Amino acid sequence: MIKYAVKYLKNTFVPLKSQKEGWDNEDLDGKLILVRTEKGEEVLKAFLVNNEVAKLFQKSTKTPEAFEFLRVMTQEDMMIYEDLKKEEVTSFFKCKELIKKHNLVMNLVQCRITFDKRKISFYYTAPERVDFRELLKDLTQVFKRMRIDLRHIGVRDESSIMDGTGICGKPFCCSSYLRKFESINVKLAKDQGMPITPSKISGTCGRLLCCLTYEYSNYIEAAKGMPPVGSTVMTPAGLGKVCFIQFLNNSVAVKFEDGKIKEFKKEEIEMVDADVNVEIEENRINTYVASDEKVDARQLKQLEDDRNSSTGNV
Repeated sequence: MIKYAVKYLKNTFVPLKSQKEGWDNEDLDGKLILVRTEKGEEVLKAFLVNNEVAKLFQKSTKTPEAFEFLRVMTQEDMMIYEDLKKEEVTSFFKCKELIKKHNLVMNLVQCRITFDKRKISFYYTAPERVDFRELLKDLTQVFKRMRIDLRHIGVRDESSIMDGTGICGKPFCCSSYLRKFESINVKLAKDQGMPITPSKISGTCGRLLCCLTYEYSNYIEAAKGMPPVGSTVMTPAGLGKVCFIQFLNNSVAVKFEDGKIKEFKKEEIEMVDADVNVEIEENRINTYVASDEKVDARQLKQLEDDRNSSTGNV
């Protein structure tokens, strides 16, 4: 039974194992420990795994391969680790200088050095493929005893490893539990009646909010049987045209010839084959734009651009 795990990249919980007999009898909960990952020796925090979660870990076919537990960080290890974090900062800015020197169109995101100093990884985003051969030559001269890994990641991946808080006030979905990014387009926001402005429907990554997909199926289900916007309907107050639909309230707003707008439940109205002298701005329905922010088609296209938004290289 799995007893301890660590929180790794994108808050993925990875179980621990060890060749040392009785190692899991130690109190590791909340302590910084040294583990061996595919990148080398790394410092991570250990967590005691709940019994129910441990059972799910055992049964699941998606449980990550266990990391090898080496030891609890000693005072000497902590001093080395503190120096290592400083070295990562220095290395980050050194790499940034070299990127500028070679005029490369790439944005350096993060630098990580393994505890054993055998590998240094540089994570970067770039709109197009980058020829970094000359940069790599310079880096090998600076970091002579380390294996260098230049890793291209997407803008969504960048947000997931940097962590942060979304507009909802909660930690980013991509850095807490979301493992796979779905393709998202502006239509999802329009159909849910959201304001089509970049600041309202995009995340820190500059792409459409991942959460736009979470409730979309509910809106599609709720839309069944609803009259389309612009259609003529008979209501308890007379003939009018549908000008807005409240899917989750199961109601529609109807505009009458006198300009008044009233809301009715779907059961209270009936579509009719007639015409009334009412103008409906259909292009604005469910796609309204905040008055303090202008937006054009190019901006919306950029929000939808999923090329390299997630590479899986984290």
